[in-house]
Amino acid sequence: MEYTFINLVWLFFIYSFAGWCIEVCYSAVCRRKFVNRGFVNSPLCPIYGVASTLFAIFLPELTANPFFLFLGGLLLATILEYTTGMIMERIFKKKLWDYSQIKYNLNGYVCVRYALLWGVLALATMLFVNPLLCDLLSMIPRPVTLIIQWALSALLLLDFITTSMAILGMKITARRLSQLSEGMQQTSKILENKLTIAIRKRMQKSFPSIAGDVIMAEAAPTKPEAKVFAQGCSFYKLVSLFFIGAFLGDITETIFCYATTGILMSRSSVVYGPFSIVWGLGCALLTLFLYRYRHKSDRYIFAAGTLLGGVYEYVCSVFTELVFGTVFWDYSGFAFNLGGRINLLYCFFWGIAAVVWLKLIYPVLSRLVEKLPFRAGKILCNCMIVFMIINMILSSLALARYTERSTTPGGAPAETAMEAFLDNRFPNERMERIYPNAVIVE
Repeated sequence: MEYTFINLVWLFFIYSFAGWCIEVCYSAVCRRKFVNRGFVNSPLCPIYGVASTLFAIFLPELTANPFFLFLGGLLLATILEYTTGMIMERIFKKKLWDYSQIKYNLNGYVCVRYALLWGVLALATMLFVNPLLCDLLSMIPRPVTLIIQWALSALLLLDFITTSMAILGMKITARRLSQLSEGMQQTSKILENKLTIAIRKRMQKSFPSIAGDVIMAEAAPTKPEAKVFAQGCSFYKLVSLFFIGAFLGDITETIFCYATTGILMSRSSVVYGPFSIVWGLGCALLTLFLYRYRHKSDRYIFAAGTLLGGVYEYVCSVFTELVFGTVFWDYSGFAFNLGGRINLLYCFFWGIAAVVWLKLIYPVLSRLVEKLPFRAGKILCNCMIVFMIINMILSSLALARYTERSTTPGGAPAETAMEAFLDNRFPNERMERIYPNAVIVE
């Protein structure tokens, strides 16, 4: 079945609430008392909602094959849980959950036991629960649906901001309240302190691993600014690797295509510059997920790269088709392919690429990046980020307009100044040179 945006919003909130109920019941059995296990104060566990939304977006075409549906749900949710756990540990310097005591865990963030449960949940939701829920929810009038969803979204956003501010110790200062009277300032401060204390107490009960002195930002020592640019697996290191990987990936694919087909064709993902976004994001994500395991054996990294690369390429294929209505690659002619989006051979290539990247290429590039002057490196990265954001937005608009011209009888004459600009700067001939393998789909 196809899911509309309204369906996805409903599924997010329903499964967030269902996940909260599961967590609370499990905690009640283990601790013999009620504990709000959600990150936010409302009865929601957003990670369950996000997982269910990812299932509905990326896995519908796998419902005909329960095994791959199970495997896809397992991998998607495990990557989500691992990423969330890693980000939370970066923020709090503690694990909000820790599976280190459970067999077959990965750094305490995920474990085989719960990964299998995620796969079972993907089967249950996609095959049985979601169709029933969508049929029932379709009976609600659209105006009522929109009011409820907007209200829930606004409350959740406010709840998330309030909780985050309380946890991180972000207090409203007197300077920001200078326009208020002194009495209102004092009242606001009292309410803020009571709300902050209440939220922090709840978080300590929900996640005992978080110590009070870690949550209290004012008690935590300030981290000195790094003297080396992009040291370790930092934000600017990942940004630098993204651009380097995007450039090298584009050049590598161009050379490979020329060597195998004798045709010199563009492999770029954007309209300006030889940059392959898929390769750039792949290099950055491989580094982010496997950085702490870079000293592991080649077999370990190969297996991790094969799985991560397969999931990543599958997600990219579904995303580009849903957003742009265009298929950029099709592996239907390969053996052991999955919907033409990935195939076993190229998944192995991702595994090999992970080993080569982490063992050979990354150490060299990391040293070169860290040699950049601190200030100059930040300015360069920020400028490249702005350039790529504009480049990607323009490329998306050009692709959307190209799809519209290609699928509309008569070529869809321009009706706005933007459409006229896109038609003039990016006609079909130019788009076909930039994206020679793109196929327009329904």
